[in-house]
Amino acid sequence: MADLKVTIGRLELKNPVLTASGTFGYGSEFEDFIDINSLGGIIVKGTTLEPREGNAYPRMAETPSGMLNAVGLQNKGIDVFIHEIYPKIKHYQTNIIVNVSGSKIEDYVAVVEKLNDLEHIPAIELNISCPNVKTGGMAFGTSCASAAEVTKAVRKAYHKTLIVKLSPNVTDIAQIAQAVEGEGADSVSLINTLLGMAVDAETQKPVLSTITGGLSGPCVKPVALRMVWQVAKAVKIPVIGLGGIMNAADAIEFILAGATAVQIGTANFIDPAVSEKIVHGINDYCSRHNLNSITEIIGALKV
Repeated sequence: MADLKVTIGRLELKNPVLTASGTFGYGSEFEDFIDINSLGGIIVKGTTLEPREGNAYPRMAETPSGMLNAVGLQNKGIDVFIHEIYPKIKHYQTNIIVNVSGSKIEDYVAVVEKLNDLEHIPAIELNISCPNVKTGGMAFGTSCASAAEVTKAVRKAYHKTLIVKLSPNVTDIAQIAQAVEGEGADSVSLINTLLGMAVDAETQKPVLSTITGGLSGPCVKPVALRMVWQVAKAVKIPVIGLGGIMNAADAIEFILAGATAVQIGTANFIDPAVSEKIVHGINDYCSRHNLNSITEIIGALKV
């Protein structure tokens, strides 16, 4: 077998396959389908300071080659995660990464301060695509200044590996990546969902209660690949690629484009065993191409 180990900051992954936040629950939901420990890591669903009920239904819609979601970060809050959920998943022999969201910088900081002391949480993924209510609802991730501001505050408060998840709904994602790198991010993950909508022609109404939602699935892959390629050339920190990865070939494409690791998202809804299959597929690819290590092809796209 090839050496599939990669590193993200101080975080070592046994292989480059992670599961994307919001598509894999807390891992325990998938125990009947795969060996959780076979993955490089799992990123648990978005966690906020206070519990959130999420948006009104309907909040999911199928689209050609993808799906829209407007779940709205429904979760039970950081305290319930620490006291009720964490004890049930901390035994996993893989990296457990918490996706952290908030409405204002103080919320992010309060959450990460609570996560610092959890021994089996070696990293967080900072979701900077949530509304910043202090600046009139602008998403943190859509400007260099706000992205840098929240990253700086979290970096000061959080002492382990910091991954910042970037929004694709921007003019120049490479500039945003450079901004968070400059404030101490150990890695960036991209892309988050693209903003989209669906309409029911018969009722003449939007399908989603929120009108717009996040588009994911195979349809976003070309955009995600392009952005990963651009960002990997613009920063020195590792890039984690996601967006429409359905199989090992997709994952390899992202690695060739510059991703050190990948996340599997929407594909989990179609095949709950897909993440483990992708690990095996990456190993097979390395064998067929006589690679000793997966790191040999990171950013090796021939252009």
